[in-house]
Amino acid sequence: MKNPFRYYKTSPEIIRLAVLMYVRYPLSLRQIEDLLHERGINVSYETVRTWWNRFGPVFAAEIRKARSVSFHSSPQWRWHLDEVFVRINGEVHYLWRAVDHEGEVLEAFVTKRRDRKAALKFLKKAMKKYGNPKVIVTDKLCSYGAAMKVISNEARQETGRWLNNRAENSHQLFRRRERAMIKFRSTKSLQKFISIHSSVHNHFNHERHLHSRKNFQLKCEAALIEWRQLAV
Repeated sequence: MKNPFRYYKTSPEIIRLAVLMYVRYPLSLRQIEDLLHERGINVSYETVRTWWNRFGPVFAAEIRKARSVSFHSSPQWRWHLDEVFVRINGEVHYLWRAVDHEGEVLEAFVTKRRDRKAALKFLKKAMKKYGNPKVIVTDKLCSYGAAMKVISNEARQETGRWLNNRAENSHQLFRRRERAMIKFRSTKSLQKFISIHSSVHNHFNHERHLHSRKNFQLKCEAALIEWRQLAV
């Protein structure tokens, strides 16, 4: 693999830090510029935008590659599916999300509609990567049931008022990020961002309530070390 930093004068450590701050936290480009300036790093917010566009997909791809082994060795037996509306240039689109039983974001997909065709395309895309789960938890949107009938999967669907909280909660981070970015300008930019955002979220998601403080700190430190070694 060629060194992706070879044409950049700024050190890879600073680039990784800027991209991490932009993707992981609900900060604007100008806020990141200010935070870097406080640390003695004088760069423009447009430079941060360039770094994010260039290295965000690279980092996300390496994270997905590293995690693919554990995903395949540990089958995702229970999925939670949900969709939220997103406005792009005043037009309503829908962001579909599949989350597994541990809170890992499996797939995020943007469509203009939320009918059977869109739901079926989303399900096929997720199953192509992760196989067929034993249980699929959804809300009562009819598109899910209609799509699952096509693939003969309707017996595995579960619906309930509180059953799908995991998927609904997974949208909260995106909503905070959406407000910081003052929404999105195109479907392509939204799909790109949500794909990278999901990968970074999975990398740093350690489910704090399942671990002691000491073990949680160790996991966070290990995740940061792995992040600093991306694209080396």
